[in-house]
Amino acid sequence: MSAAQSQTTLEAKLEALQCHFTWDLDPSRSERRSERSSERSSERSSELFILRDMLEDIGTEKGNRWLGHIYNLQGYIHYQLGFTDDARCFFSRAAEAFRQIRKSDKGPWLVVNYGNLAWWHYQQREQADSQSYVSKVETLLKEYPSPSEDELHPEIYAEKAWTLMKFGRDKTLLAADYFQKAFKMQPDMLEWHTSHVIALVNVYGHPDQPLEENILEKMKIAKENDPDNLYLAALYLQQCAKTGRNIKDEARELAEKVLRKPQSSYSGIRPLLMLYRMYVSEDEAIDLAEEALTRHPDERLLKWCAANCYKWRVYSHNDNPLKPRMMDRAISLYKEVMLLYPHSSHKIKLAFVEIVAKLNRGQADADQIYQELLKSVGDLKPKDRQKLYNLYANHVFFTHNDSNKSIKYHMKAAEIPHQSHYRESSIRELEKSIRRGHPMSEEIIKLLANLQD
Repeated sequence: MSAAQSQTTLEAKLEALQCHFTWDLDPSRSERRSERSSERSSERSSELFILRDMLEDIGTEKGNRWLGHIYNLQGYIHYQLGFTDDARCFFSRAAEAFRQIRKSDKGPWLVVNYGNLAWWHYQQREQADSQSYVSKVETLLKEYPSPSEDELHPEIYAEKAWTLMKFGRDKTLLAADYFQKAFKMQPDMLEWHTSHVIALVNVYGHPDQPLEENILEKMKIAKENDPDNLYLAALYLQQCAKTGRNIKDEARELAEKVLRKPQSSYSGIRPLLMLYRMYVSEDEAIDLAEEALTRHPDERLLKWCAANCYKWRVYSHNDNPLKPRMMDRAISLYKEVMLLYPHSSHKIKLAFVEIVAKLNRGQADADQIYQELLKSVGDLKPKDRQKLYNLYANHVFFTHNDSNKSIKYHMKAAEIPHQSHYRESSIRELEKSIRRGHPMSEEIIKLLANLQD
């Protein structure tokens, strides 16, 4: 076989592999198809950094059954961000994690990892090493065939499902299907069943309405079979509360269990705090978040959770405002969280300027944050850009009494074709300005007319 034929054959085999490089993982694709390529690239990098932060917060404590999957996805994300050496390190950690968890150096759970390494070596122009890993994948698939003909091996389905759940609601529905296929072929894998149920909740759950009875029953069964999964337990209590059941005592009992465990995004603290906020007490939610921080002071995720608890409290009790000490605590937490999540900070900054506006406190800080956000506006999704323009328009009007600048940013918000509270708010303000005879009325009328076309 000639060198050119060998290259073509290798490329075809690489494309046929089941791994992160072939799973069409693009966090920004569905959001901004019509944006300029430079803006799409900027947003994609931003989304990848956010994913990296999210994976770091999942936790790598001993006994985490998803540790190999975490490292595999970390490796892929680092590669996409251009950190090729870090990517190789994470792929190696994934292989070691699987070895420790599965108590074996060889098994079908390595198929995805070897596929990733085949791609990594190929991209480094190391064709011989790439071919070696392709051969290892082929050997594993022969030695460990799928129990079901014409289906992927359940280990591959499970890792693909776990990965897809990190890439938005559309892919989570497919992930639920893959988890179901995986545990039907290998029903002893308890975590696959639990993850299938969590995926269903993520897809079909509604903030105010209870789940369909059949999904709630699946949750109950999964919770009974996996009693140590406190994340699932918190989700289940949320759904029970939506049916009218009084869950306060159960929630407080669950909180004690959650606080005793290592904290991560799947420890149960986040859905538990949401449960407290909606069905127990927002003040108790703040107390719980602060208690978690006292016990685990170095966990950045807990600081973000606590900041959110203060935000919920600010927004829901206009007639019972926070005490000055609590206002300062809320602002202090947000400042700290912005530093702890530098690549996710635009979302945190938007929340910060919102809470500053509500508290009428820390306006100098808000000025600085607004300027930072406006300079990096290309990193924001359209809906977040619209939110920024609306908030900034209100800020410059009420804080700096700059009517013209406010109008310009309300116009920017209204121009973005995304239906939201913020767009409606900006349109209302523009209509008010016309009625008041604002000097920019003619421009505003033209813009509003164009919105109707």
